[in-house]
Amino acid sequence: MIKTIKQWLGAAADVVLPRVCPVCGKALDDDEHWLCRKCLADLPRTHYEDVDFNAMEQLFAGKVPIERATAYFFYEKGSPYAAILHDVKYHSTPRMGQWLTARAVRDMGGSRFFDGIDVVTAVPLHRSKLAQRGYNQSEYLARGIAEELNIPYIESLKAVRPHSTQTHKGALERWQNIQGNYTLNEKNIDHLSGKHILLVDDVVTTGSTLTVCSSLLKAIPGVTVSLFTLAAARLD
Repeated sequence: MIKTIKQWLGAAADVVLPRVCPVCGKALDDDEHWLCRKCLADLPRTHYEDVDFNAMEQLFAGKVPIERATAYFFYEKGSPYAAILHDVKYHSTPRMGQWLTARAVRDMGGSRFFDGIDVVTAVPLHRSKLAQRGYNQSEYLARGIAEELNIPYIESLKAVRPHSTQTHKGALERWQNIQGNYTLNEKNIDHLSGKHILLVDDVVTTGSTLTVCSSLLKAIPGVTVSLFTLAAARLD
């Protein structure tokens, strides 16, 4: 088969700066996208979408009413798969996350987790962090789902103040750290009334950020909320 100019340029670029799998470091084949076949096949899936009242849903019980919740794979500090989150968030490869969430929609098709979702939205990033990083990784994740489902992505929330890193904080400290950080995006509220909204973030640990954001969305008349994260810390 004759290669296109784009394919030839891509092959030449791979010689100068080879594409490698972020998990194992192996050079990727021409038909491998972002992750190698083996690491993709071995992705530590949560399969929460197949479990009634799963560990992620239990995390929000009694805090905020949600319809359902799932994460694509498990995050563990020190695991090779942690590199995916790190690259998506800090190494300017949010499109890898977008590709993974689109794949997640296809992988979870049999569970019907995404049935009835009307709108996809993301946990927002404060403008100071956005200027520093250049993008909101959670928006890329949400757009991957929206495009795969062919439904709207709407910016329903705004970050009104930055917060310090959550990495080394306990559950209570995380909760206190984010109080007042978010608000509804007033200009889009009319587009959200009565909708089933899928709220997307990169990773869930204590669930404090998703609880605050879900509570804001639930204040819109007739709204129901489900949650999706690319990864989840082991919750059970």
